[in-house]
Amino acid sequence: MTRYAIGDIQGCHDSLEKLLSVIDFAPEKDQLWLVGDVVNRGPKSLETLRKIFSMKDSVKLVLGNHDLHLISLDAGFGKIRDDDTVNEILEAPDREALVSWLRAQPLMYVEDKYVMVHAGVLPDWTIPQAQACAQEVEAHLRGSDYRLFLENMYGSNPAKWNEELQGWERLRIIVNAFTRMRVCQKNGELDFKFKGEPKDLADNLVPWFKATSSRDKKFKVLFGHWSALGVYIGESVVGLDSGCVWGGKLTAIRLEDNEIFQVDYCG
Repeated sequence: MTRYAIGDIQGCHDSLEKLLSVIDFAPEKDQLWLVGDVVNRGPKSLETLRKIFSMKDSVKLVLGNHDLHLISLDAGFGKIRDDDTVNEILEAPDREALVSWLRAQPLMYVEDKYVMVHAGVLPDWTIPQAQACAQEVEAHLRGSDYRLFLENMYGSNPAKWNEELQGWERLRIIVNAFTRMRVCQKNGELDFKFKGEPKDLADNLVPWFKATSSRDKKFKVLFGHWSALGVYIGESVVGLDSGCVWGGKLTAIRLEDNEIFQVDYCG
């Protein structure tokens, strides 16, 4: 079995199809690892989600912020933004099957020495702690109270982790760490405003993966979300969001030998 991890697709269906052709992907013997944000902003969100759903037995997917946005809209929460491209999913005859499957996906996936998340792993967490936190949220997303959870999910507070946090505040910072985090202050407080390149960071901010961390570096974290960072190969981290939806490239890495494959945005 060959495993390919792919960066943020965001509805760029044609680019995905081209990349699958380049890597000669065969669902019967290969796996796709998707770092989240498979829908929204790109031109063909419905086709993209249908394609991934059709290969679901060969797909490992973690949820990103845009995926959660779609799930929330489907449940009647949140607002459609001007640049959203998920209406076609919300109006599709197979909407229930697609969104229900998406809602059942994890925030974090661990296999062998690899950890896959959308945005990052909070510096305060060990990998086992991160797994436990992810499972707290997943239980609500998959449970009968998922609408209540979605109603209380949004917001940027609290911005700093504390193991004593409870209720919606605890679940909210867990979601934000896994799906929105790019940088943090040196004391570990998350900053959600910065979206630029690392060279433009203020002195008090660091990329989450360069903050003082409790994470065991024997694990390699695969992540996306930060398009301005681009493809990034660092100490025990691999960033895969190369900004396809913004006219950049869609990137895959073959986990068996770390070879990189890329295709251009295809419209």
